[in-house]
Amino acid sequence: MPPSGPDLRAAIIGTGGYLPEERLDNAALAARFNLDTSDEWIVERTGIRHRHIAAPNQLASDLGAEAAREALTRAGVDAAEIDAIIVATATPDSAFPSTAARVQAKLGVTRGFAFDISAACTGFVYALSVADAMIRTGQARCALVIGAEVFTRILDWTDRGTCVLFGDGAGAVVLRAVPASEGRGILSCHLHADGTQGDLLSVDPAAQVVRMTGREVFRHAVTKLAAVVDEALAANGLDKSEVSWLVPHQANRRIIDAMGRKLNLPAERVVMTVDRHANTSAASIPLALAEATRDGRIQPGELVLMEAIGGGLTWGAALARF
Repeated sequence: MPPSGPDLRAAIIGTGGYLPEERLDNAALAARFNLDTSDEWIVERTGIRHRHIAAPNQLASDLGAEAAREALTRAGVDAAEIDAIIVATATPDSAFPSTAARVQAKLGVTRGFAFDISAACTGFVYALSVADAMIRTGQARCALVIGAEVFTRILDWTDRGTCVLFGDGAGAVVLRAVPASEGRGILSCHLHADGTQGDLLSVDPAAQVVRMTGREVFRHAVTKLAAVVDEALAANGLDKSEVSWLVPHQANRRIIDAMGRKLNLPAERVVMTVDRHANTSAASIPLALAEATRDGRIQPGELVLMEAIGGGLTWGAALARF
């Protein structure tokens, strides 16, 4: 068992992502579901141009396992080394066994533990925080944190206010315990929730589809994300000028642009995938991380800020040095 406490940090040593094969642009979406909308209307309000749709036989665990395989390969880690799998998802395969346990089986992992976290679009930040704490306290040494969603299964395709916003996909990171003296790793995570606002973005318990009060969610997103970003920087004695990259939850281009302006980051330092992925809920941050590390944008030593808000309401931020 490794040492625990301040001597350890959880370093992100590998990232991976997976998008289902079918890609649906706005015009095709409107035509397929006979929606009173257009490509121009969707792009202007959200920045979304297309999204990926899981095949009928694909489950969240299938997408998550694919993303995890890439993350393991890029980390140079064998699946046998993994001792913890945490999956953030609002669209699990089933109530039980957990989607994480299904991923564990698909990867051939036979040790450690696996469980799911449900925090909607903030799920990956929540899961990252839990894995970080477990590594710092010695409960795990090498962990997989996955965001995996088949969100199109819980959409009302007659509601243009929600159905145009979401897509399916999965992203994953491999975390490994490293000495804090190395300087890299997760610096801190900051989590929040306000259940009194839960009905603003929720799954209708009767119809089992997403319902959202868009204007109010947007208002909460701008104020709460700004506050939690300040909280994360202050906790580490950092100035916003020290942030190398913003990797935000990919819900709406206007929200992402607002957060980039708050940090005085040029557009090229904000990882943006919402135009091509739409909102993949808990999968959106790890998918964006995978893209930005795969193409070489994020380099070792750089400071990365991740933030998200989702149903609950839940919101949070994480700072990591790569």
